[in-house]
Amino acid sequence: MPPNTSQARRDRIVHLATTTGLASVEELSQLFDVTPSTIRRDLARLTTEGRLARTYGGAMALSAHPEASLRQRTGEAYEEKRAIAQWAARQVEPGETLLLDAGTTVGALAHELRGAKELTIATTGLTALHALADAEGVNVECLGGTLRPLSQGFVGPLTEAALEHMSFDRVFLGADGVTVDRGICEADLRQTRLKELMARRADRVYVLAHGAKLGRAPFHAWAKLREDWTLVTDASAPDAQIRAFEASGVRVEIAPPGGDVTEREA
Repeated sequence: MPPNTSQARRDRIVHLATTTGLASVEELSQLFDVTPSTIRRDLARLTTEGRLARTYGGAMALSAHPEASLRQRTGEAYEEKRAIAQWAARQVEPGETLLLDAGTTVGALAHELRGAKELTIATTGLTALHALADAEGVNVECLGGTLRPLSQGFVGPLTEAALEHMSFDRVFLGADGVTVDRGICEADLRQTRLKELMARRADRVYVLAHGAKLGRAPFHAWAKLREDWTLVTDASAPDAQIRAFEASGVRVEIAPPGGDVTEREA
């Protein structure tokens, strides 16, 4: 429902520009059910106040959305991440070799796999390593490299070189945001490059992203979302976002609470 005061509308515009990227006059006019002239006046005022930077046809945040640390993100959307992790764990067959990305949702998957048997799991994430360190039925491989403290994941040439010596049955990727037109959003170009390389080494590719991440574009590093990958989300995902991904040809799996599966495919 649109904000009912000019100040509330302007505050919402700043929030949207910060969390989802560029805000256009046309889109904002439709969203708030006001005229384009009203939006232009809002943007002019926000620019004068130093809260936004004007662009051709819209506005953008003055600085990139600050990247939250992995510790800060651990408690966010806990039940949604757990549902996704439970669904993902059910896809794994005994004897498979898996590749796990860094991140909290993939870390939740690693926790679900602790009791698995006859698995080999390689990972770039410290969260997954900690979860699997004492898992007796899992052979764990660490793809070392340069550690990014915020994401608690390894990146860089050493990580990429290690990938060249392995192949995988499945890879599970995390994301800071996922959009239909651009794909997977991350804070660092090394992360998006690594995701693309990881995907090339696996037979099946899954992108794990809870509902609040769909349509989000908080940063400016991207990895293309391919049609033969599977986007796994949860029941909180907005229907409009699900339909948009399906219309683009992306296979979508929705994991409701309890880890059962609801499949949607374009």
